[in-house]
Amino acid sequence: MRYDAFLLLSFGGPEHPDDVMPFLRNVTRGRGVPDERLAEVAEHYYHFGGVSPINQQCRDLLAALDVGLPTYWGNRNWQPMLADTVARMRDDGVTSALAFATSAYGGYSSCRQYWEDIARARATVGPGAPAITKLRQFHDHPGFVYPHADAVTAALATLDPARRDTTRLVFTAHSIPVSMANTSGFPTGFSAPSEGPGVGSRHSGRYTAQLHETATLVHDRAAPDLPWDLVWQSRSGPPQVPWLEPDVNDHLTVLAEKGVTDVVVSPIGFVSDHLEVRWDLDNEARETAARLGLGYARAATPGTDPRFVDMIRSLVRERTDDEPQQRLGTLPLWDVCPDNCCPPPAQRGAT
Repeated sequence: MRYDAFLLLSFGGPEHPDDVMPFLRNVTRGRGVPDERLAEVAEHYYHFGGVSPINQQCRDLLAALDVGLPTYWGNRNWQPMLADTVARMRDDGVTSALAFATSAYGGYSSCRQYWEDIARARATVGPGAPAITKLRQFHDHPGFVYPHADAVTAALATLDPARRDTTRLVFTAHSIPVSMANTSGFPTGFSAPSEGPGVGSRHSGRYTAQLHETATLVHDRAAPDLPWDLVWQSRSGPPQVPWLEPDVNDHLTVLAEKGVTDVVVSPIGFVSDHLEVRWDLDNEARETAARLGLGYARAATPGTDPRFVDMIRSLVRERTDDEPQQRLGTLPLWDVCPDNCCPPPAQRGAT
């Protein structure tokens, strides 16, 4: 199939203090979250001047990327909004585009919701809206795994080598409701891993299984002699709704009680150092580690690492030139999700 444009899909984030509350209302639209709760979350953004790093990170990624196609960028929750971008694509004569979402994994929020965003934006634009096809998930692509692994190696180098025997790797990803984790499906007949470090292997869904595989690949390349765990961060939602646990801060407390002296925290659930990485790990988790007396190093995310940028090019070439997939893992992948894949969660009342 012929494609005549490339579209970067992302979450979006505020770029001025006045943007913060409207942005958070966009994120939680339809969920009945009171402004009082949003105001608490807003303080995380105000800590950074009311600016989320994610939009600039998208600009930097686009500046580094050359896929041989005109490039566009649209967000789910803040300018440039996806519907506005799709309208501009139509006006520019684009008829068929490939879309890359800034999420490596399967699941509702990380994959299917982007398909829904595309469908909603095209419906809003109406006749003449270009066809848009989302590129595949890439949790085990070398261009994603290797930058994470090298970042772990670099972070380890900042810790005391004399304490390596009591150092541990802690991989993190965004927590999601347990019900969502268990319904982000695989093809019929496939069973997700049932054993392994952390809670990533204790649920049956694609999101947790892919994260477990990524953690294994990064660990085996970066520090195969060290023990590791997969834990969670950035939990939201009402306390009565079960989400994936343990939280990274609770896990650091447990590790300190067990005699661990140093940790490298690697946010493998993320492609760039956006606000949840900087607040939850560089502030909260770092403060927790300091209180516990743990040596702490946070590994970087791929960002605009040339290997990550080239990975995006390779995903495009898979579609345009039938280039073979580059993969390090064994979990099944598919380009077009079944209609019943990764159903949306029940409406939640807080964030």
